[in-house]
Amino acid sequence: MKTMRKKTSSAAAEDIAQRADQGEDVSRFFTNRGRMMGPIRRVNVDFASPMLAELDKAAEALNVSRQAVIKTLLRQALDQHYLAAHAAESGTKPGGRARKAP
Repeated sequence: MKTMRKKTSSAAAEDIAQRADQGEDVSRFFTNRGRMMGPIRRVNVDFASPMLAELDKAAEALNVSRQAVIKTLLRQALDQHYLAAHAAESGTKPGGRARKAP
């Protein structure tokens, strides 16, 4: 006999908002597992034509927007930067091996 999973019900955002407006406790709908994102700020960046062509080619190959490619590449570069800075502070190489004392 197959085991049936208990179906979890999820309320629509409009339903939760309506319940909250009526003064009902809606805390059960929130798990606190996510993270709050700050407000989005729009910025302008200038790119040389060849770089823009590369970004567009990558976006087309990945079937995503140019903006998604830019955000992903920036996130990867920042993560790599932070890892390298942390490794330099702790005396380890980015690969995780400790440096030998001189």
